[in-house]
Amino acid sequence: MTARLGIPLGILLLWASLAIFGPFLPLSPNAIELPKILLPGNAQEWLGFDDLGRPIFDRLLVGAEISFFVAFSVVALSLVVGSVLGTMSAYVGGWTDLAFVRAIDVFLAFPGILLAIALAGVMGPGIDNVVIALSIVGWVGYARLARAQVLSVKERDHVQAAVAIGASPLRIVTHHLLPLISAPLIVEASFGIAGVVIGEAGLSFLGLGVQAPEASWGSMIRDGTRYMLVAPHMVVAPGLALMLVVLAVNLLGDWLRDWLDVKSQTRKE
Repeated sequence: MTARLGIPLGILLLWASLAIFGPFLPLSPNAIELPKILLPGNAQEWLGFDDLGRPIFDRLLVGAEISFFVAFSVVALSLVVGSVLGTMSAYVGGWTDLAFVRAIDVFLAFPGILLAIALAGVMGPGIDNVVIALSIVGWVGYARLARAQVLSVKERDHVQAAVAIGASPLRIVTHHLLPLISAPLIVEASFGIAGVVIGEAGLSFLGLGVQAPEASWGSMIRDGTRYMLVAPHMVVAPGLALMLVVLAVNLLGDWLRDWLDVKSQTRKE
C-alpha cells in the first residue's frame, strides 16, 4: 500500500510545495529575452524558452501555483455548498426536496465543461471568474451525493433518537448526518480536484482563464500549439505536468476510496 501511494503522494506534495513556496522563489516568468526565443533546454534552463524568450521552467512553477489555488478553492467551495444543500434537502424532504431535485436536474442537463465555458464567457476572463464558474458547475455532484447518502441514513436509530429528544435540525445535520456521509464526500472531493485542474487548464486554453502575461498550464499549451514542429518543448512541459498531477490525484483518490471502504477492508481480513 505504501509503495502504491508513494509516487502519487510525492507528486502531489511537490505540486503543493511549489504552489505554496513558489512566490518566494527567485523566478522571472515574464522576463523576455529575444535572443532565446524557442531555444530548447540547456544546463541553465532545463525546459527551454517560449516564443517570447521567457523561461518555461519559471512559468511552469507559476502555473502550478494557479492550478493549485483554483483546484482547492473550487473543491472546498463546491464541497461545502453542495454538502449542506444536499443534506438539508434530504432531511427536510417534501416539496423542498422535490424542488431541489428538479434544480439539480436542470444543472445536469448541461455538460459541465460547456456550462463552465458559458459562465466564464459571460462573466469575462480572470482567475476569480474561473473559480466562480467551476464552483457553480461543481457543487451539483456533491449535493446529489450528499442527498443520496442522507436518504439512506436518516432513518437510523441514533438519528431518530436525536429527533425524539428534541434535538434541533441543525444539530442533527451537523452531529449525526454529516459525520456519517463524510467518507464518500471526501473521496468525491479527491477526484474532483483532478476535474478542476483539467477544467482550469481548458478554460485558460480557450482564453477564458488566466490572462497574459500570467502563466497557466492551459495557456502555455495553447501558445505552444503554434510551434509544435519547431519547439515541441513548449507543449510537452506543461502537458506532462498536467498529466502527472491529474494521474496522481486519481491514484490517490482510488487509494482513499479503498481505505475508507469498510466492506472492502472486512473482506480482505
